[in-house]
Amino acid sequence: MNTSNTRIAIVYHSGYGHTARQAEAVKAGIEQVDGTEALLLTVEDAQTRWGDLASAEAIIFGTPTYMASVSAQFKAFQDATSHAVMAQGFAWKDKIAAGFTNSGSHSGDKLATLIQIALFAAQHGMHWVNLALPPANNSTTGSEEDLNRLGFWLGAGAQSNTDQGPDVAPPEADLATSRHLGRRVAEAALQFARGRMA
Repeated sequence: MNTSNTRIAIVYHSGYGHTARQAEAVKAGIEQVDGTEALLLTVEDAQTRWGDLASAEAIIFGTPTYMASVSAQFKAFQDATSHAVMAQGFAWKDKIAAGFTNSGSHSGDKLATLIQIALFAAQHGMHWVNLALPPANNSTTGSEEDLNRLGFWLGAGAQSNTDQGPDVAPPEADLATSRHLGRRVAEAALQFARGRMA
């Protein structure tokens, strides 16, 4: 890793591997932006690497949606930040934040999960970056191959059929949408980092 690059961390939980594929797509999107580097961490790894998160310009959070909420493992990570980050001062204040989630159904209450992640970021004083894609696949000319085919504004949503493994789900359109989110956050983080240096 180039130490002069702007670091964007991705902190995620994946129960069955589908959200991990989404996290890898976000990472690939970040890596398309010169001057940035991606750090991919599971929620378990993240809780041993608070210093690496402190040095990141941005943190993108990802979790499956279980029962209209973040997973229990992701919630445990959120709770751990109370002592490890908030009690040490407003350590993540003014970092860039964004989020992504995956579930078995097209909606699956993913919006509730994205809102929870955005509120978590707000509690840390972070700046939320949205998806900035219009909803797609919402007309006779739309397609399941469209970016943002599920129509989310707040973050990247993905849908994985419950009878398919992570080798085939989520579909490419959702992975492309996740790559878009990674690029967008990387570009915003780079602007913020350069603004601080100016």
